[in-house]
Amino acid sequence: MDKEITRKDFLLKSSKAAVGITAIAGASSLLTTATVKGKATLTPWPWSYAPVDLESIRIRAHHLKLSGYECCSGCFGAFVEAQTQLIGDPWTTMPYEVMLYGRGGGASWGTLCGAVNAAAAVISLVVDKANSGPLIWEVYGWAASSLMPSDEANQFALDNKYTAGTFNGISLPQSVSGSVLCHASLTNWCIEANKKFNSADRKERCARITGDLAVKTGEVLNAYFAGTFVPEYVTPAYAQQCLTCHGAGVLENVRVQESCEPCHGNPHSPQNVITEGGGIPAKFELSQNYPNPFNPNTKIQFAIPNEGKVALGIHDITGQEIKKLIDHDLLHTGKYSVEWDGTDNFGNKVTSGIYFARMTVGQMQKTIKMNLLK
Repeated sequence: MDKEITRKDFLLKSSKAAVGITAIAGASSLLTTATVKGKATLTPWPWSYAPVDLESIRIRAHHLKLSGYECCSGCFGAFVEAQTQLIGDPWTTMPYEVMLYGRGGGASWGTLCGAVNAAAAVISLVVDKANSGPLIWEVYGWAASSLMPSDEANQFALDNKYTAGTFNGISLPQSVSGSVLCHASLTNWCIEANKKFNSADRKERCARITGDLAVKTGEVLNAYFAGTFVPEYVTPAYAQQCLTCHGAGVLENVRVQESCEPCHGNPHSPQNVITEGGGIPAKFELSQNYPNPFNPNTKIQFAIPNEGKVALGIHDITGQEIKKLIDHDLLHTGKYSVEWDGTDNFGNKVTSGIYFARMTVGQMQKTIKMNLLK
């Protein structure tokens, strides 16, 4: 008669088994399961990869997208099918339906573009953690900054190369999303193309972009495994300017590598800044306010030789900022003026006394002294 196993004995044995499995995994990298001739075998991660034919991977991804697999599973599945043919196991065991969650930016939540999501998953499956980051960065950056559907994607349609859909022979409008977010990308394109979200044109557009992302992923991986990958994406200047305030060392409340404008617009759009004539200034300058002394209004003029985010505030004698006149507004090269009406940020009139106007543009800063007399 078999001895009855108590719950305590079961948990103790399970814990020992778990420790043993962890030790094996630690000794031989991350292990995944694949089936070979009816036996369970362990496949080390990252998985093997063979260079893909880019034209074929484009057609596969486009076809899967329009055959019910949607963008995320379609892009991912194109690589599973290609690697299954080129390598076999463990790729034969990978159900690419697992990526269906990514459709529509994550079950239609409009977050990360499904095709971009799939690209990162493919890279992460075949490249170790230390080296996958730059490759994913490159694909994300390309997706956010490129005109899509690409010229190549449209040319495939004009050449009648696609094997699914009814848009062969038709070139679609293009747009730059400025973001890897599905809702930003789709909205930009729908506005540019004057098409509805549920239109057949929009669905074809996403199928072509699924092909575009599959090709870009293939290009990056082919180059990486050939030892010829060279990163090209650079964080946009606009995002870099945002990080001068919101990045490390200052507010440190944002981490971003793409343009902020597709979602946020320009939150610092200047409202009360007047552009002055006089040509392109040769240097950074903050002129003395006029009139000075003043009551209660005075004009402050300044010049910037290069485009930049401008901050201009009024400070009291203790150094406290009492009025923000320009809140890190992005201004082009030129000469400007702004008026202070002698009130604080709450609209209250300030008392007579000495005040300071302090302007900052990037690493440049200048202060002038002003006298309010009543």
